Amino acid sequence: MSLTNHARRALASSLFLTLPCGAAMAQDATHAASPASATQDESVILAAQSSDQDTSLAPYVTAAPPARPAPLRAEMTGDWGGLRNRIKQAGFTLRADYVSESFAAVDGGERRGTAYAQQIRAGVDADMDRLVGWKGAIIHVTLNDRRGAGISSDFVGNRLPIQENYGGLYTRLSEATVEQNFDGGRLNLRVGFFAMGNDLGGLGPGCNFVNAAFCAHALTLSGDSGWYNYPNARWGAAVRYKLRRDVILRTGIYQVNPALNDEQNAFKPFAAGTIGALIPLEVEYDPGTHAGSKVLPGHYKLGAYYDTSRVARQGETGTVKGRYGVYLLFDQMILREGTGKRGLSLLGEFTAQPANSAPITRWSAFGLLKTGTFPGRDADTIAIGFVEATINPHLRALHAAALASTPDGSDRLFFGEAVIEASYGFQARPWLNIRPDIQYVIHPGAFSYRQTGNALAIGTQIRSQF
Repeated sequence: MSLTNHARRALASSLFLTLPCGAAMAQDATHAASPASATQDESVILAAQSSDQDTSLAPYVTAAPPARPAPLRAEMTGDWGGLRNRIKQAGFTLRADYVSESFAAVDGGERRGTAYAQQIRAGVDADMDRLVGWKGAIIHVTLNDRRGAGISSDFVGNRLPIQENYGGLYTRLSEATVEQNFDGGRLNLRVGFFAMGNDLGGLGPGCNFVNAAFCAHALTLSGDSGWYNYPNARWGAAVRYKLRRDVILRTGIYQVNPALNDEQNAFKPFAAGTIGALIPLEVEYDPGTHAGSKVLPGHYKLGAYYDTSRVARQGETGTVKGRYGVYLLFDQMILREGTGKRGLSLLGEFTAQPANSAPITRWSAFGLLKTGTFPGRDADTIAIGFVEATINPHLRALHAAALASTPDGSDRLFFGEAVIEASYGFQARPWLNIRPDIQYVIHPGAFSYRQTGNALAIGTQIRSQF
């Protein structure tokens, strides 16, 4: 039996009037603000659909708006049903992440093969203001674990590590510090056991590459002195001072203790073996990075360091007191798309160290980084880079002389090693980045003074926040 239009309208009105109060109260606040939205109850929509496709109820039934997408979580495991946030409100920020790097040596080098390396890091930041009323203070504790095999060490035989997270394959204490902010954060002091490279000499955009030569420090800083990068920790004090909003001064003093690299001292921060102290000084200039600036953003770091240790001379007999070096790091956006972070940036690194103490006397690296690739892929990246490390000429001459006396008369040595790398960073989720990568190593046997064919390695890096 068909209903007249008047009857249908009366039926719809009666259904609306009999809605439970709880259902009406459960509507989203934005829905409650609109009288039309108040009719979007499921029973009204079903009543409209039950009239043999009759559309006479259409003026009285508003189509339901598309559901709001759930906010994308920053961590893979989410908020743990609100527990993570409650812990943070209590004063503790928990953090953990995972990085894996799987590579295959497909051509050249010493031999072909595959290698997988991983790192798991976990830590806690304790807000001492929330906990005990100590304003501006945070305590940091971090543990690090690395496992796996090295594609450079086991297959290619080169010096510039293809996998950034390979090395020190054990669990260790990587940080136990107290950080204190003064003057509204303008002055920052960090004291304790930590990796000095977390505060100095780093080029953040360089970690859009996988090779350790790009991410995230020039290897001459750690290879030529007592400078230590993550996850290697030492006792020290770091000072950061904002001279103005775009100029930062960094300095400090750090223990030089090679014994802390040993696995047996992984949880012995007071192990004996100190041979000196390292004092760095760095000035950073950050144009265009403050809100509202129309200048293309960039970061420029000019630094120098002095290590008081006495060490063996390179390629000569005797020792030398003191190691030092200078460096320049920069990244600069050269083309911006729109008002967001999409654009093209240029990266660069230069270092110089003296031949009497440094295995690598010169270092240079260049790269292009495209942030925002295809439509809708604003966080994806494309990175292409070139890095070159020059062998100390004293060492090269010493080994050339030794090779010239061998039966085959081989005296041909390369001046250094270089790597060309290209990667695509696919930001699958805020907590997940997948980075296919390809690297071509030029003269991979240079630092071992061997004739080794240029090598090609392909692989993938995965980064995930827990």
